[in-house]
Amino acid sequence: MSTRMGKPPSESASLADRIRNTIQTFTPTEKRAARLLLSHYPFAGLGTVAAFAARAGISAPSVLRFVTRLGFSGFPDFQKHLHGELEAQLLSPLAKARPAERTDTAAALSSFAKAIATNLRSTAEAIAPAEFEAVATLLSEPARHLHFTGGRFTAAFARYAESHFRILRPHVDVLDGQPALWRDRMIEIGRRDVVVAYDIRRYQEDVIALCETASRQGATVILITDPWLSPIARVARHVLPAHVSAPSNWDSAAGLLLLTEALIATVTKRLWASAKPRMEAIERLRDEV
Repeated sequence: MSTRMGKPPSESASLADRIRNTIQTFTPTEKRAARLLLSHYPFAGLGTVAAFAARAGISAPSVLRFVTRLGFSGFPDFQKHLHGELEAQLLSPLAKARPAERTDTAAALSSFAKAIATNLRSTAEAIAPAEFEAVATLLSEPARHLHFTGGRFTAAFARYAESHFRILRPHVDVLDGQPALWRDRMIEIGRRDVVVAYDIRRYQEDVIALCETASRQGATVILITDPWLSPIARVARHVLPAHVSAPSNWDSAAGLLLLTEALIATVTKRLWASAKPRMEAIERLRDEV
């Protein structure tokens, strides 16, 4: 008999992320329910049991067994969790802290550092090794063209990653999140392309549209996001969520940087035989300037 997943604290990892990491252990019927939920998360689970069953092509009792397998007492409990995640996705900096919480203390830096250290540890522990391996493998294939993209706050990580990968290997660029600037470049993106998207709450519509277009054209989408998962997860082949909570009105981006630098380090080791000559050639050019 299947083992129940159990419910973690609401901010430790999204339900979608836990399903992705354990879907290989599900029964065929459970996989059908899981794939429906992941295809339009979390909205696919916010209707009636009958509607969910019809869309998944399974029976209503199978839906109830599925949510029990996920660790919920019933369908209302399951939907309550999804509503909570949806509210967390939409949380703005203004809503994150009450005025009484905004006090400065001598230990502010130390307290913040401890919270971020916990974030980094939780991010590393939550990533499925197979998922990280799959992403590193894709980024290490020189025949694939890598496109990095991000939103208002996350574009900096896309540019940071692109700057490193461009040194290590050919065919690397940045796609700006503004539709007017990337639409004319999308016609060249196809099955040999990989789009690496950074998107955290509140998720950016133009970056979501970019990834949906790339996916329709056959590109592989990799998403680096927060525990609640950007809607890009619907079309992403691989998802790496970072913990972002902090004692602040603002989410922390340290986990995104951890994942980015870990990928850079891993790919550098894998491509060292070809990356080293590239790096040496770049250094020679710098000496000539």
